[in-house]
Amino acid sequence: MTATLIYCYDPMCSWCWGFRPTWIALQKALAKRIDREELVIQPMLGGLAPDSDVPMPEAMRQKLEATWQHIASELGTEFNYEFWRSTEPRRSTYPANRACLVARDKNLEVEMCHAIQQAYYLSAKNPSDLNVLADCAEQIGLNREGFLHSMNYVQQQALLEKEVESARNIGLNSFPSLALLTGDELLHIPINYQDHKPMLALIEQRLKQVND
Repeated sequence: MTATLIYCYDPMCSWCWGFRPTWIALQKALAKRIDREELVIQPMLGGLAPDSDVPMPEAMRQKLEATWQHIASELGTEFNYEFWRSTEPRRSTYPANRACLVARDKNLEVEMCHAIQQAYYLSAKNPSDLNVLADCAEQIGLNREGFLHSMNYVQQQALLEKEVESARNIGLNSFPSLALLTGDELLHIPINYQDHKPMLALIEQRLKQVND
């Protein structure tokens, strides 16, 4: 039986950016199981903040910048704080989520997520803006016009909203989140931001129980 490790994320979630090195380490540690088709990784978009054209209130700006500083202090994550001074932030991550959905269709979801994170956290660009997302799409090799057409389709069909609802239905309400699906049983894996080994141990323990 092939198990599924669900990774629920938002490309504009700062904790997901902080978790990235540990998530990569966990996937590397599971590579043999993935190669043997005992395990598949299934990304799931969390949809942190719906569409909005309203400028972010100053209090929320300060709160989110403080969160970046906290993550940097805890995890050593790099952030470009110029974002809070040179852009007009909005509390809107759905466009960036849709961009990852579009890229998934081309097997480039991981690359799109990373391009968005680099634009946001390192280059102080605003991924709530469609032109920034189109630049990211071109960066990973997608056709700009085709990408924009697909973004419109995804929004019209509410494909992101359906995925977000699926995530909520299985209890993935925070980002990042991990859950291991074996048959009909779902095991939530507590996130460890600094060390992949405790998560690996839980996953391996569960897979051993299922296969014994």
